[in-house]
Amino acid sequence: MPAFMRAAYIEQTGSPEVITYGELPKPVPASGEVLIRVGAVSVNPIDLYIRGGAVTMPLKFPYIVGCDLAGTVEMCGLGVRRFKVGDRVWGSNQGLFGRQGTTAEYVAVDEKWLYKTPVQESDVEAAAGALVGITAYIGLFHRAHIQQGEVLFVNGGAGGVGSAVIQQAKAAGARVIATAGTAEKQEYCRQLGADLALDYKSPDLDEQIRSFASENGGVQVWFETQREPTLDRTISLMAPRGRIVVLAGRDARPQFTLGPFYTKDLSLLGFAMFNASPDEQRECGEAINNLYQRGGWHPAVGPTFTISQTAAAHQMQAENTLERRGTLAGKIVIVPDPQ
Repeated sequence: MPAFMRAAYIEQTGSPEVITYGELPKPVPASGEVLIRVGAVSVNPIDLYIRGGAVTMPLKFPYIVGCDLAGTVEMCGLGVRRFKVGDRVWGSNQGLFGRQGTTAEYVAVDEKWLYKTPVQESDVEAAAGALVGITAYIGLFHRAHIQQGEVLFVNGGAGGVGSAVIQQAKAAGARVIATAGTAEKQEYCRQLGADLALDYKSPDLDEQIRSFASENGGVQVWFETQREPTLDRTISLMAPRGRIVVLAGRDARPQFTLGPFYTKDLSLLGFAMFNASPDEQRECGEAINNLYQRGGWHPAVGPTFTISQTAAAHQMQAENTLERRGTLAGKIVIVPDPQ
């Protein structure tokens, strides 16, 4: 086995240009870890915040970027019980709290953060659906406790989290409203199962949402994916005892009028996916696998880059996450460079 591998890493935080593509020592799995030959990883906003220094995490330099992964077990450390050599696995929650990231040819991961990949699912699909699939599940089922027949709204339905929310909410029997910025993205939302797909730029958007949700008394679960939420507007569209889920906008300071919020008995529920325990995330992973095997989960795969192009992948993610260019549908995926 080679002693080195190719990886995308940083020696200091900063803009995408600080990412280096080069050789690093190939990791050796510690007790409880497996060594994975990486097939694909995906890019998430949290990767930008850690690489840029906006989110303070303990980083050991050289630090390999990336949270998600999918690949094949190549070696098992002592005490590994859930996997064997040759198993295909996927997971997330790497690159956090002192753990190395995933944008490399090989990565050593504690087995508690991994789940078997369904036979028919590709590594690209599994990586694209990892963080966003777990995020959607936590928000829908651990926080909002969505119920059959409820009306759910999600903005950015063609994006990674939004597309996961549509599919998981439909599988739970909800009626789903989604927004997107182009006719093509709206059609994609409908293909995923959205009952109503709307142009978020429409001047009568709120009236369309209100009309669709009227027989339920309004929206019962609002899954907010935007970094600058308009909570006053959201509250006006909610049904009594509705739940508003927020998971983005760490610097946002939205206007919030208390009266209409508490008189409707509403709840505002925040969460960060990486706070979930390994057991909680395993529940999510197993539910996502089950949904995939039933044909109800199709991860949104977007543009594909190689590990040597990681800086360009981060730049594209930044343009859409931070600059709101709206040029991205699905998850950016990174695969190893050809040998």
